[in-house]
Amino acid sequence: MRHNDVTNGPLITDKDHLMIMNAGTEFWHEERTLVDDPPLRMLQIFVRPHEIDLKPQIQHGPLAAWVYAQWRKVFGPENSGSPFYVRNDIEMYDLRVKAGETVAFPVKPGYSLYFMVYTGAIQVNKERFGLRETGLLLDEQAIQLTALEESLVVAFAINPKAKITKSGTVGR
Repeated sequence: MRHNDVTNGPLITDKDHLMIMNAGTEFWHEERTLVDDPPLRMLQIFVRPHEIDLKPQIQHGPLAAWVYAQWRKVFGPENSGSPFYVRNDIEMYDLRVKAGETVAFPVKPGYSLYFMVYTGAIQVNKERFGLRETGLLLDEQAIQLTALEESLVVAFAINPKAKITKSGTVGR
């Protein structure tokens, strides 16, 4: 994905790089692909900030290396020590698992966990989840997933009590 904005200029996001756009006041950008770019499959997520009129900020850089059957933390709240941050109380993880591997979902007390199968298929509590299917875990207990085939799963630990703003141009 090709990105351009008036502050940072052109940036390219690919399978090895992540971009977090903490939009705010007076923020202009464009995203596009060119005809000769490789095929693109990406996940674009909107996280409502905790307040309005924040200074716009772009984070762009390489993702940490992943290891099969280990959750990789992708982003978290500001000042959380995460490699990238968003302006609310949410953490994102991804996991690559081979068929037959069993891994517990991340647990954070007081948080709900939303997950999506990006590729492959998994089983959670005897329920099958396939490509692009999602689930919501409201229980803080350690719940496991088992890969039915090689899979990529993304998960979001969300504080349901976090303050959010509903102002802005997306998702009013």
